Amino acid sequence: MSVYVGIDVHRKRSQVAVINEGGEVLANRNVPNGAQPVLGVIGGLPPGTPVAFEAAFGWGWLVELLEDYGFAPHLVHPLRCKAIASARLKNDKVDAAILAQLLRADLLPEAWIAPPPVRQLRALLRHRAQLVRLRTLLRNRIHAVLADYGHDRPGGCWSGPGRAWLASLPLPAVSREVIDDDLALIDALQVRIDRLDWEVHQQARRDPRVKVLTQLPGVGPFTALVLLAEIGEVSRFGSARKLASWAGLTPNVRGSDRVAHYGHISKQGSAWLRWILCEAAQTAKRHPDFAASYQAMARRRGKKIATTAVARKVLTRAYHLLAAASGGTPTSPEGSPGPG
Repeated sequence: MSVYVGIDVHRKRSQVAVINEGGEVLANRNVPNGAQPVLGVIGGLPPGTPVAFEAAFGWGWLVELLEDYGFAPHLVHPLRCKAIASARLKNDKVDAAILAQLLRADLLPEAWIAPPPVRQLRALLRHRAQLVRLRTLLRNRIHAVLADYGHDRPGGCWSGPGRAWLASLPLPAVSREVIDDDLALIDALQVRIDRLDWEVHQQARRDPRVKVLTQLPGVGPFTALVLLAEIGEVSRFGSARKLASWAGLTPNVRGSDRVAHYGHISKQGSAWLRWILCEAAQTAKRHPDFAASYQAMARRRGKKIATTAVARKVLTRAYHLLAAASGGTPTSPEGSPGPG
């Protein structure tokens, strides 16, 4: 007898529902997160039993647990699942059972589960980006303190002469303390950022696809690795347009009869992918391949929309380069399998 499992995952506890092939609920229990509590509900089920759960906060541990014990994990796209199975009564018990029922009926809007090496690469690159953002925050705090007293140094404040200039400024005791503490934190962060830069450099040297992507304007080794980590297997996408849609760089469309209204980009998919593409577009928009179209659109629609359009063009070119490097144009009919 076939059985199906739906798990509504939360930070501390999860709701686990088990149904049979006839749709009858065999179990529906709320358990603490962890291997033993979850296995206490599903541990006796046969190997290969499908298990559905949404791409919610902290689902990585559940994937590893299910794979280790021989289950078949199915990651569900939350927004599309909501559109398919909206219910008047909504609670964890109902949600877990609905996931199991959709799995039984083969109606799950599934997302791609990135393999462990890709998840680890994503974690490394995102960690580096977050440390750089924190360093920028600290630098901005120092600039704010200096602005309060009318000080500015066009040459910058972070080199040797800049640090000496900061130390020579006549500032009140508390403002001096703020600057000194922020500088100490910046120095501590810089050590870690340098270490991560070395690790990123080693990763980039080992992956031949990085060399392919760095042919693109605005794409360096770090940007190339972020593209590879966030996109994952390019063969998942049937066309560059489907990849752009998954990345949230295509407009929302509201149409009826022969009238269609195009709005802003959907911003679905990976926010990290959109961020790195827009960063690359800041350089690419000055390249001869993109400058003319960027300037024309900037005059009509504004610089932000024009930059986003360049970001999509960079992604389109990246798709074709990766497709060619992998041995041909992907032919996956599904194209956009959800938020990997």
